[in-house]
Amino acid sequence: QVQLVESGGGLVQPGGSLRLSCAASGSISDFNAMGWYRQAPGKQRELVAIFTISGSTMYADSVKGRFTISRDNAKNTVYLQLNSLKPEDTALYLCYARTPRIYWGQGTQVTVSS
Repeated sequence: QVQLVESGGGLVQPGGSLRLSCAASGSISDFNAMGWYRQAPGKQRELVAIFTISGSTMYADSVKGRFTISRDNAKNTVYLQLNSLKPEDTALYLCYARTPRIYWGQGTQVTVSS
């Protein structure tokens, strides 16, 4: 059983930045995939950024050039740096891991508003 705990969300003005963290209870270097999804009210959950089993990264087109995913295997933590935030980035950001069993965190809220 893997537990994922997110942190770092909050309220930020348009153009601002945040850094999200997801700490896992297991060794993330053994995971098949790990990353971030988001879900806005009334919308489907969507992929934001993820590390694949090969170690490569994938980003949603809407966040390319603004968001960066990174990892610290020693800390079993994945990060998401959010820059140049827009109101449409407002959502609950959820950490995802596949071991191959799928795990989700509880989420951390990001609100972009002036």
